[in-house]
This record gives sequence, C-alpha cells and structure tokens, in this order.
Amino acid sequence: QVQLVESGGGLVQPGGSLRLSCAVSGSIYRLNAMGWYRQAPGKQRELVAVIRSGGSTNYADSVKGRFTISRDNAKNTVYLQMNSLKLGDTAIYFCNVEEGFATIMNYWGQGTQVTVSS
Repeated sequence: QVQLVESGGGLVQPGGSLRLSCAVSGSIYRLNAMGWYRQAPGKQRELVAVIRSGGSTNYADSVKGRFTISRDNAKNTVYLQMNSLKLGDTAIYFCNVEEGFATIMNYWGQGTQVTVSS
C-alpha cells in the first residue's frame, strides 16, 4: 500500500505565495508521474501540474508562469510552489502519483485547502 500526505495549504491574500508538499510512503517500487489537481466548490477536479520521472512538466494554462512543480526523488516528495495567487486559485488541492512498473497504480492524497482571500 502507498500513502500520500499533503501539507502546506492555508489562507493567503491575493498576490501571496504558498508551497504545497506531498510525501509518498509505503510499498513503493517506482514513482512515475506525480501531479497536483484541484477542485473548487461546484466544479470538477482539474489538473494543475504534472512532473514525470524524467523531469518533464505540464501546467494548466491558468497557472503557467505562476506555479512551479518539482520533485525530490530521494525523499519521494512532490512540491507545488504557488506564487502570485489569485482568488480563482481557491480550491482543495490533491496530490496524485503513479506507482509501479509492469502494473501502474494510481494514488490520491486526502487534499489540502488553499484559500485566497483579502
């Protein structure tokens, strides 16, 4: 079994910054893609950013230039640095990882609340 523990959410004013962390533990053979999703009230969950095992990244258009995803493979941890936060970034942020080799399993964290408010 694999566990994901997220941290770093909170309340921040517009223009502020937050850094989310997601630590992965348990029976890990290989971590492939690691990503962050978010879900705002009344909306569907959407991809924010993803980083693959080789280091390539993809971002939602709405966060390009403001958010940066990174990973520390030695610590099995993925980060999301969020700068210039906007009211529209308010959501629950979920960590997601793909684990395995021949058989790929997908795991989700419990979510961390990010609230951008003046």
